[in-house]
Amino acid sequence: MYALVRTGGKQYRVAKDDTILVERISADEGAEIILDDIVMLGDGDKVTIGTPRVEGAAVSATVVRQTRGPKIIIFRRKRRKNHRRTQGHRQDLTLLKINAIAENSKALAPKAAPKKAAAKTQAKAEAKAAPKKAAAKEATAKKAPAKKAAAKKATAKKAAAKK
Repeated sequence: MYALVRTGGKQYRVAKDDTILVERISADEGAEIILDDIVMLGDGDKVTIGTPRVEGAAVSATVVRQTRGPKIIIFRRKRRKNHRRTQGHRQDLTLLKINAIAENSKALAPKAAPKKAAAKTQAKAEAKAAPKKAAAKEATAKKAPAKKAAAKKATAKKAAAKK
């Protein structure tokens, strides 16, 4: 069985256990999502075409990872005008693994993301944030005495110049 799924303004032909790169879908890694914008379903000789989509059909997929596409450089120029503009771009993408395809979306029930994976990602985020905050506090603490010392030296020089 296969399905034609529309997501991110594009259409993808998917079957069970396929992996596809689609435009970014906001979901955590390991989360199961339901894609319900199905344009066509095919099962052997039986083909169901939607008008504009197949009602009740759905595809279940798991988010493998959030990634980014290749860097694209856009360079524009106008001849004899010394006019050049460079612009770059990287598209945010989501890697999906197709779990199941169903003609009746009620057959697919989204499962919650594994609690261990969610706890790990939250712990990693907190661990990254803690050193940055500590470093910022240390930097401000170090800067203050340096300014005071510079101010003392300047006043000492002025006093010596007056004598």
